[in-house]
Amino acid sequence: MTAEAPTAPALSHGLLVPVTVHFDDLDALGLLHNARYPVLVERAWTELWAGYGFRFEGDWEAAGDACNAVKELTIGYQAPVTRPGAYAVHLWLDRLGTTGLTYGFRFCSADGATTYARGTRVLVRLDSRTLRPAPWSEAFRTAGRALLRPAD
Repeated sequence: MTAEAPTAPALSHGLLVPVTVHFDDLDALGLLHNARYPVLVERAWTELWAGYGFRFEGDWEAAGDACNAVKELTIGYQAPVTRPGAYAVHLWLDRLGTTGLTYGFRFCSADGATTYARGTRVLVRLDSRTLRPAPWSEAFRTAGRALLRPAD
């Protein structure tokens, strides 16, 4: 890790979702524990999708698109988070397939200017009865298209 966090450009895609780092999220050295980053990113995605009407409320059969599983997670830590407080997660989709998607994320300062970590995660939509891949609904795909990062 470097001592200074790199600065990110203004958002050109995706959304910035506020998150809070609490004192007990820090490790013995006073740094945000590495295992807390994915938890905070997951909470941001959960909030974002709930805003589109996609949520899990205890019934997998009724969960629809919220019935999914993580296939892969990568994360790179760029600078330490050294104190509790307000931060944000910048979220976007890199790929939206028939039964899966790849999303990108940055754990960053509340204004999105400073990046502390970045990564990707692959999700697979599951049929609640068979736990086999199943297609995303058209409503989910429509919401997802709004989050797609433009091609370079």
